[in-house]
Amino acid sequence: MTSGVSPQLQMRLKSSFVGDRFLRSSRNQPLPQLFRFNPGNKHVSMQLSRTLSGLTNLFFNRRNVDEVPNSNRKRLRPGKVSPRRQVPKHIQRPPYVNSMIPAGLVSGPQVHDKKGIECMRASGRLAAQVLQYAGTLVKPGITTDEIDEAVHQMIVDNGAYPSPLGYGSFPKSVCTSVNECICHGIPDSRPLEDGDIINIDVTVYLNGYHGDTSATFYCGSVDDEAKKLVQITKECLDKAISICAPGVEFKTIGKTIHDHADKYRYGVVREFVGHGVGRVFHADPVVLHFRNNESGRMVLNQTFTIEPMLTIGSINPVKWNDDWTIVTADGSLSAQFEHTILITPDGAEIMTQC
Repeated sequence: MTSGVSPQLQMRLKSSFVGDRFLRSSRNQPLPQLFRFNPGNKHVSMQLSRTLSGLTNLFFNRRNVDEVPNSNRKRLRPGKVSPRRQVPKHIQRPPYVNSMIPAGLVSGPQVHDKKGIECMRASGRLAAQVLQYAGTLVKPGITTDEIDEAVHQMIVDNGAYPSPLGYGSFPKSVCTSVNECICHGIPDSRPLEDGDIINIDVTVYLNGYHGDTSATFYCGSVDDEAKKLVQITKECLDKAISICAPGVEFKTIGKTIHDHADKYRYGVVREFVGHGVGRVFHADPVVLHFRNNESGRMVLNQTFTIEPMLTIGSINPVKWNDDWTIVTADGSLSAQFEHTILITPDGAEIMTQC
C-alpha cells in the first residue's frame, strides 16, 4: 500500500477503478477472487469460495461455456488487446503513470477553492464531451478497441491525459464493459453485437484534475429487459445525486440507490464503490451504493463520484485472469452510470455534463 492511504481504508474496499493490486492477491491463484464487504467489521475479505470455484469451472471449462441460461446471448469472452497507445510528451501526466502499482485511495476529502472548482468543471466537462462522443460510436460491428482509439485521440487532442492509461497495469484509455461485465472491461478486438449493452467509463486528467463519468449505451436493437435495467440504473444515480448537500450522511446515498433497485428486484453490486476525485484519481470518501451504517457527512466544495452498478441476477463478481475485467457470476446483465459531483450550498452540481 502506498503512503498517503488512510489506514481505515487499507484492505477494505475496491474503488470503482482500483485493480487487484490495491488488495493483496496471489498471482499463482488460478481462479478469480471474490471481494466481499462485511458490514460488521468494516473490512473486505478476499476468498475463493467453493461455490465460486465451481461456477468458474462451469463457466470456463465446460462445453456449454458460451451459453447464458434463458437467453440467446453468448457469454462475453476476451478478445485481442492492441498495444498501448502513446500520449504526446507535452501533456501533463498523473503521478502514478508508469508505476504498475495503483495509487490507491488517498486520505482526506477532495475540497476545492474557487480555482480548483473551475479546474474540476473543465475536466468534468471534457470527460462528459468525450463520453457523449463515445456513445455515438456504439453500433453493431465496431470493436471496443476502436472506441478506445477514438476516445484516446479526442482526449489528447484536448490537451488532457486519459486517466486509466497506466493506472497500475491497466493497458487502455477507457473502460468498456459489455453485457455481464460489471466494470473495468479492457477494450479489445471483440465487435459489438446487435442487442448488446455497453458501459463506457471515461476519466480525463486536465490541468492537474480528474473528471470521471460513465454511462451505459444500447447497441442496435436491445430487448426490453436490458432497457429496463439501464433505465433503473440511471434513475438510481439521479435519485442519489438529488439528496446530496452539505451535512448529508454518505450512507443516505446507499439507502436511496438500494431502495429504488429493490422496487424492481435488481441486485446492487457491493464490491465496487464511488470515491473522492479531484487532484487525485481516488480519495476519501468511500461511497457505498447499498444500505450501510458507515459514518461520514458531505462537506461544502467537496467532489466525489457516485456510480451504482445494478444486475438482473447475481451480484457476485468474477474476475478474469487479466486482473481487471469483472463479470457477474451467472452471466446476467449489469449496468452502470456515474457522475462526478460538487457539493454546493444548495445541494450538488453535476460536474460531468456537457
